[in-house]
Amino acid sequence: MAWFLGLGIAGVVLLALSFVLDGVLEGLLDGVAVLDGVVDGLLSLPVLAGFLSMLGFSGAIVMEATGLGAVGAAVIGVPAGVLTGWFAYSLSRALMRDSSGAAPRDDDLIGASGSVVTAIPADGYGEVLVHLAGQPVKLSAKSSIAVARGAEVWVEQTLSQSAVSVRPVER
Repeated sequence: MAWFLGLGIAGVVLLALSFVLDGVLEGLLDGVAVLDGVVDGLLSLPVLAGFLSMLGFSGAIVMEATGLGAVGAAVIGVPAGVLTGWFAYSLSRALMRDSSGAAPRDDDLIGASGSVVTAIPADGYGEVLVHLAGQPVKLSAKSSIAVARGAEVWVEQTLSQSAVSVRPVER
């Protein structure tokens, strides 16, 4: 049972390392792919971690609960590990294929609302915080009239990738 628990813990550690190092360890498996591109992602660290963890923990549970021994635990643990590895592979492939939207463009800022972070003097520059594609973006902002800090503004025009022309929201 100790071997199976060791495999399970090793799988959890491998999964944690794949999150912490974020792809650094993936290079270790680059040369292992038998058919270039065919099994792409099948030997990734999350897949191997899922397989090892499920094999180890399900094997330990089978040994403790049924007393079948190491062979019986392996007979049940290997298919459970394969299913978990396949699930991790399928999930990672689905996430990698997700192309739900295009990258935001400068024109997407026009009409967006935001708030003034640094006061904008008349015909001068200040800073605004605008939400673009759900993300806060801090930009330089110019206005024809003075706008106080904290005021709500609308983007009228994009001047560059980091600067916009705004007007205050009238209430």
